[in-house]
Amino acid sequence: MMSRTGSIMPDSFRGLRRRIGISLVLTGLGMAPQILPLEGADWNEFRGPSGRGIDPQANPPIQWMPGGWVGWRTPVPGKGWSSPVYQKNRLVLTTAEAGSEGRIALNVLCFDLSNIKLLWKKEVFSAQESSVKHDKNSHASATPYLSEDRIFAHFGPLGTACLDFEGEILWRQSSLGYASVHGNGSSPVLVGDRLIFHADGQSDPAIIALDADSGSVVWKQIRETEATRKFSFSTPLLVRVDGRPEIVSPASGAVFGYSPVHGNELWRVDYGQGYSVVPRPVASEDSVFVASGFGRPKVMSIRLGGRGNLSGSHVNWETSRSGPKTPSMLFFEGRLYFVSDGGIVSSYQAGSGKLVWQDRIKGNVSASPIIAGRRIYLSTEEGRVFVLKTGDQFEVVAENDMKERVFASPAVDGDALIIRTESHLYRITAEGEGRRFF
Repeated sequence: MMSRTGSIMPDSFRGLRRRIGISLVLTGLGMAPQILPLEGADWNEFRGPSGRGIDPQANPPIQWMPGGWVGWRTPVPGKGWSSPVYQKNRLVLTTAEAGSEGRIALNVLCFDLSNIKLLWKKEVFSAQESSVKHDKNSHASATPYLSEDRIFAHFGPLGTACLDFEGEILWRQSSLGYASVHGNGSSPVLVGDRLIFHADGQSDPAIIALDADSGSVVWKQIRETEATRKFSFSTPLLVRVDGRPEIVSPASGAVFGYSPVHGNELWRVDYGQGYSVVPRPVASEDSVFVASGFGRPKVMSIRLGGRGNLSGSHVNWETSRSGPKTPSMLFFEGRLYFVSDGGIVSSYQAGSGKLVWQDRIKGNVSASPIIAGRRIYLSTEEGRVFVLKTGDQFEVVAENDMKERVFASPAVDGDALIIRTESHLYRITAEGEGRRFF
């Protein structure tokens, strides 16, 4: 039986201890189990503590339009779809700023969380504006990972860097270039002293672990599948199965389980010609839920705990009905929630795969939804933020218009909602704080 999904934080990890709200691993790296509360933890990685995209104890505003109440807003220079993350009172984004002669600066930005004031900006890499990316992508789409005293900023094939919270660059790693086809997208995850991310290019797709102290490559595992299109952009998820850490890693054609320690393949489930996989997996206590990417996406429930090729033995259920190609899913109180790129929202019983409800919102969706205060916050590409009820029926509680495109996933800080639009960063709070902007 698997505990809550989580990360590992061994005592030997020099200066990279972090405060997160998940079950920690454990026996694989010689650490006794430790339980920390999920609610109230810092939103320090893509989709928040444990990568699940939920904080049921939070209570952010539901409706801020048409009243126009926001709280705080600041312009964000350049372009980027990385999601806001914070550790303690520091909020971090990445962005790509155009310069002269077609050059772009790949920057890390650090803000004061309480009032969204820019504290510093640091260029960590540069590239050419002509660098490969999809029209809907950016040169700064991967979300940083924050430990207690480190920032890990990842730009896919353009490089990875580690900074402290004063903006000093501690190391850079730029020797792992690959043909990404559509640019960067996979965000990193910290597992003890290993920073793990996907490098799924058009050939030799791989999952890579760097030493978090130096940036050197610890291991690299090439994935072999039958998919003819090899490129994908998903973010790995750390789970614990029978006391052992495992990395759940979707790729084109298959999803894999790896040991974070040595990178050896533990299990796999094949799903055919699915490619350009973007959604990050989510997990329940005994299963993991994945989407198979472009083509016609499957949503699959896979029972954890096996070894080898589990395609014929550990798939609990699957559906090809309105699955997501880009936004990640949500698991909450026995239900799996997801939204298709075209705005069809679905709720399934996670155990049986029975459809509970399905309906549509207006708009296209790339950002991953979150659950805060038992409500689903769902942003569209056109800039509308829908608030839905969780539970037995589809119900839209509120609709808010940010008046700019939204591709980044929001973050939650207690009673505040943090949203990145195309050119601004917002901290949306209760009326009586901050100021009106719309």
